[in-house]
Amino acid sequence: MKTTATTLASVASTATVMAMAIAMVSALPATAVAASPVTFTKDVAPILQRSCVTCHRPGEIAPMSLMTYEDARPWARAISLRAAKREMPPWHVDKTIGIQTFKNDPSLSDEEIATIGKWVEGGAPKGNPADMPPPRTFPDARTWQIGTPDIVIKYPKYTVPAAGPDLFGELITEIPIQEDRYIKAIQTRSATAKSHRVVHHALSYAIDPASEGEGMAADGGQFLVEYASGKNAEVYPEGSGVFLKAGQRARLGYHFHPIGEEAVAEVEVGVVLYPKGFVPKFTRWSRQLAQPTTPLDIPAGTVARSDGYTVLHKPARIIAFQPHMHNLGKRQCLELIYPTSGTRMSTEIINCANFNNYWHLTYNYADDAQPLVPAGTILHNITWHDNSPANRRALDPKNWVGDGQRTIDEMGFFWIGWIELTEEEYKQQLAERKTLQEKAQAAER
Repeated sequence: MKTTATTLASVASTATVMAMAIAMVSALPATAVAASPVTFTKDVAPILQRSCVTCHRPGEIAPMSLMTYEDARPWARAISLRAAKREMPPWHVDKTIGIQTFKNDPSLSDEEIATIGKWVEGGAPKGNPADMPPPRTFPDARTWQIGTPDIVIKYPKYTVPAAGPDLFGELITEIPIQEDRYIKAIQTRSATAKSHRVVHHALSYAIDPASEGEGMAADGGQFLVEYASGKNAEVYPEGSGVFLKAGQRARLGYHFHPIGEEAVAEVEVGVVLYPKGFVPKFTRWSRQLAQPTTPLDIPAGTVARSDGYTVLHKPARIIAFQPHMHNLGKRQCLELIYPTSGTRMSTEIINCANFNNYWHLTYNYADDAQPLVPAGTILHNITWHDNSPANRRALDPKNWVGDGQRTIDEMGFFWIGWIELTEEEYKQQLAERKTLQEKAQAAER
């Protein structure tokens, strides 16, 4: 009987607990029992508007628009897949290494990628139209955002056929100045509506006429400006500018793509100059640095590493990092090797970025994150090329590949943008940076 009484008491107690639990659940708000569904208008559209519709809108280079639910719904699963692989939006910096604060960073957070995934898993519902954010507005890509340019560099016209592979190459033209000047602001634009549709991206350089025909492996010249859909004009901070030497010519490294009808690509660069004879306090430099120490040697079917080094003989503030490779480019890291008076080296990997030859991205550091480095710092370039069947861009992974100018050859350097500092300026900026970091840390406590 004791056992039976104990059992009955246990059953009664359990029933009471269950009743209380049911009552508690019933009293909870509906959102606590079942989370509200992820919808396009409330959750997904803000993500696409921030990071995707710059290119994915009518008249732009992307193959489809993502401006509305009706635009995006047929592509829902593809959007989720490409976002999860971090293939789109194009931003290839490794988020687990080094500096993560950049200007104009369109990349998605882990939470945003998860939101898109949940939306697709839930059937990709539209949601309440009232939740839809107002559509983004964009300036006309064919207008000057820098005001009236002092000079306009006009590249030769290029006819893009209606169909065929993407086109890569170079165009050369004159820079209309008669004496050395400094650039205050600069912008690349496609001159016509049809041209805007075929220009995928383009990079402008100032080169010495003697280097024409030698390509970037010889002397890449002075990097001027990058163009890609949605990229804004560049207006340099007050007191800084880019040196433009008289007698140089302009070179455009282009990526055009067919749009189903023949189109003429017209690209031009507008430049606002400082007054004649004016020399800004800071000169902004951008050059290809840290070429591989030995000729590239990429055996068939392998992933090969190469290394290059450049010494900065003056203190500097590093502004930008841009990997440069071709079809086999896989990954590149920028490591700083600091000067030391002892036997032990001090090193720091600033960034690593995966590479896709279709997207020559420049990673511009946020002002408060730009690396400040002392004189004698070595920039170490660590590059990997993938000549294996796993690389879809490897044209013939059964063959060896080495250095060369053609797209089927390889390169392995990086472009670095930097400003040289005096010892006094370096110490002052380093102290200011330290103060800002201490204030930020105190605010987090």
